Amino acid sequence: MKKLFRVELKMVQQSAVDVTLDPDTAHPNLILSDDGKQVHDSDVTKNLPDNPKRFFNYVFVLAKQSFSSGRFYYEVQVKGKDYVDFRSGQRVGQQDGKYSTDSSGWLLDDMNGYWVIGLRNDNEYLAAAGPAVRLALKSRPQKVGVFVDYEEGLVSFYDVDAEALIYSFTGCSFTEKLYPYFYPGPIYEGGKNSAPLIISPVSH
Repeated sequence: MKKLFRVELKMVQQSAVDVTLDPDTAHPNLILSDDGKQVHDSDVTKNLPDNPKRFFNYVFVLAKQSFSSGRFYYEVQVKGKDYVDFRSGQRVGQQDGKYSTDSSGWLLDDMNGYWVIGLRNDNEYLAAAGPAVRLALKSRPQKVGVFVDYEEGLVSFYDVDAEALIYSFTGCSFTEKLYPYFYPGPIYEGGKNSAPLIISPVSH
């Protein structure tokens, strides 16, 4: 099985694209690197121009790039995180007031144009499949690969180092442009979870 997933991962990595973060969409508490490849939360709210694309209700940032056909793949380093989401979505910044949550506070979901996996409470991995699906992972991912096939309606997440599939959303209905987007999670007392999300180069 691991050999099959290794071959599968190598195949999807052939669809690698360059993804950079869009500062015009970033919540005022987020800090982006100059090259648009890293993001982390902060306890300081910046005074930023009122931009219709910007997230204000949720601490998210979109990628500059969007996709409305074909396949694309990118990788995100999540080392040092104990609370994080990584996702693709059809929604854009000005619609962030339409998010809803389930009883655990999970942001929903694949039914509303968000395809999300995340880590909660340091060791609880979930997929937002409406309702949330608890994931049993053999190891803690340090780098996550995200693959989307627009025509097939597929969103898959991989543990890159373990060469393993984490979770796939199948039968998705894509009707709008898809934007990779990111939530680095809150910083806890003592600086816990302050490590950035890093969009990493894909090594074929």
